[in-house]
This record gives sequence, C-alpha cells and structure tokens, in this order.
Amino acid sequence: MPYKNQKLKLKIPREKDARVKLSLEDRAEIKKLYGTISQRKLAKMFGVSRSLVRWYGDPDKHKENLKRREERGGSMIYYDKDKHTKKVRETRRKRQTLYLKGELEK
Repeated sequence: MPYKNQKLKLKIPREKDARVKLSLEDRAEIKKLYGTISQRKLAKMFGVSRSLVRWYGDPDKHKENLKRREERGGSMIYYDKDKHTKKVRETRRKRQTLYLKGELEK
C-alpha cells in the first residue's frame, strides 16, 4: 500500500534530498574554477568524483558520454534490480518521515 505522500506528489527539498551531491552554489563554483584547477583537486575539494567535476565544468562532455552510453545499450547495462528495489524503498521511507515532520514542499 503506497504512502500518502506519494499520492500528494510532494517534493523533497533539495537540501534534504540524499541523492543530491552538490548544492547549486558548489556547482557554480566548479564551473567557475574548471580549467584553472585540476579536476582531481576540484573533486577532492568538493568530495565528489572527478567525472562529476568534468561534467559540470564541461557540459558537452556529459552529453557526449550519454550519447556513447546509449550506443552501448543505454543505462540498462548498469541496472541491478535488487539494488534498485532497495534504494526505492529507502527513498520512500525517507519521504514518509519528511512528510510526517511536515518538511515536504509542493
């Protein structure tokens, strides 16, 4: 049986969403510093992967990567059903606790 918050289509605020790795300010900072500081140093500064830094710094590289991935069979080659099921459950529980606390936004 679905949680009530799923029927209401409420959003998790960006600062409470565990899937978000960087704030919007951090993303803008990476774009600004990209090319002046090495990707490895930027990744270490922000605590993310080097590829994430590269994609934020040069969005065209990200588009190229998505195109190559689609040619290889799309995202399904990376899909793990059990892992996905577990993550969906975790997200639903997290949303439910935020809903009960009144922290979801429309």
